[in-house]
Amino acid sequence: MNLQDEYRTKLISIPEAVSKIKSDDNVVVAMCASEPQGCMGQFHTVADRVENVRVFSCLTLQPYDFYMKPEMKGHFELASWFHAPGSRAALKNNTGTVTYVPNMLHRSATDFIFARKPHIFYGTCTPPDKHGYVSLSLGITYEKDILEAADLVILEVNPLLPRTFGDTHLHISEVDFFVEHEQIVPELPSPQPSETDLTIGRYIGELVEDGSTIQLGIGGIPNAAALALRDKKDLGVHTEMIVDSMMELYEMGVITNRKKSFHKGKLVATFAMGSRKLYDWLDDNVAVEFMRGRWVNNPAVVSQNSKMVSINTCLMVDLTGQVASESLGPVQYSGTGGQSDTAEGAVEGIDGKGKSIIACYSTAKGGKVSTIVPVLPEGTAVTLHRSLVDNVVTEFGIARLRGKTVRERARELIAVAHPDFRAELTEKAKALGYL
Repeated sequence: MNLQDEYRTKLISIPEAVSKIKSDDNVVVAMCASEPQGCMGQFHTVADRVENVRVFSCLTLQPYDFYMKPEMKGHFELASWFHAPGSRAALKNNTGTVTYVPNMLHRSATDFIFARKPHIFYGTCTPPDKHGYVSLSLGITYEKDILEAADLVILEVNPLLPRTFGDTHLHISEVDFFVEHEQIVPELPSPQPSETDLTIGRYIGELVEDGSTIQLGIGGIPNAAALALRDKKDLGVHTEMIVDSMMELYEMGVITNRKKSFHKGKLVATFAMGSRKLYDWLDDNVAVEFMRGRWVNNPAVVSQNSKMVSINTCLMVDLTGQVASESLGPVQYSGTGGQSDTAEGAVEGIDGKGKSIIACYSTAKGGKVSTIVPVLPEGTAVTLHRSLVDNVVTEFGIARLRGKTVRERARELIAVAHPDFRAELTEKAKALGYL
């Protein structure tokens, strides 16, 4: 049988692909722009014949019926590594169909396999090439590890996906079934930075030296940080997520990857999401390598980069330096993601020149509350341990916490808090014995 015939024998329809789900199955789906939306949009159609199906995902993009509808309780449960608007809404509505999986991104796949057997993996890929290989395209954070351990692998073939390099390639013989499903690749527009974002971005820019290797997320603050890096030279990239601002810095000649201590000349990541322009730029781009999340985000690997700078955002920081980025009290808002991975790797930098930057606005809720708090609210998850915190940046400056005492930390953090809250924070810090 030739390669084309082998591929054709594995082609099935979306209803046939969804019919493979059985009661008590552990189903894993690819994340973000790699999400198999054709199949996921039909999961609910088999609810009448299945029970206790758990679907594991990260940053689910659509509010799919299988977890949004209360009547799905007992039939399907979304187990999320990182909540998105849909899963947050389902939690708020108490549908009983969503739960959270505590994790660090670099261990999401290995911890999953340690805890349970993956029965079915649903993902997306490019059409096969003349050698019989498809590309998993925009992400292999946990996808490739899971599909290698799964009983059944089903991929949606989308010709609009870019063919990428690194560890993304998979031979058709390693896939059980294909579903041809052309759709617009999900995009994530870059938000326009506000004046506050730009101020924070300038402070971040002060901390990034020429020749640094950076990890940068998405959002107003990271976009502003990218703007502040335009005058830097020979930056490199080792990041969990590729976003449009990295492409723009590369095209401007700011990112060259020439000074990296390893994988020199390559922009290394584990997934990407952004505009169609970004996807076209990634297509057949040998300068970019996608590798598994358990390698890219492993702190021991991150630490090998020269002048590693990890740039992340958070919800709040207490006066001892504990960083909360994923929950507001006991209510899970997002997830740990790779923040702890890259922050730890940066401060452990092999050359002693790494930096971790945690950025946040000084206030929330329209200026009514301070994000610098005496203590975290009861039930709040600590995303980044205070012993790993290095620099905290707000629009009022940089708090340098690494190696500092609790008293020194409290003073540094109060100095970057909003002026309206500094007196109150000082009073409470004294009552807690911090000052």
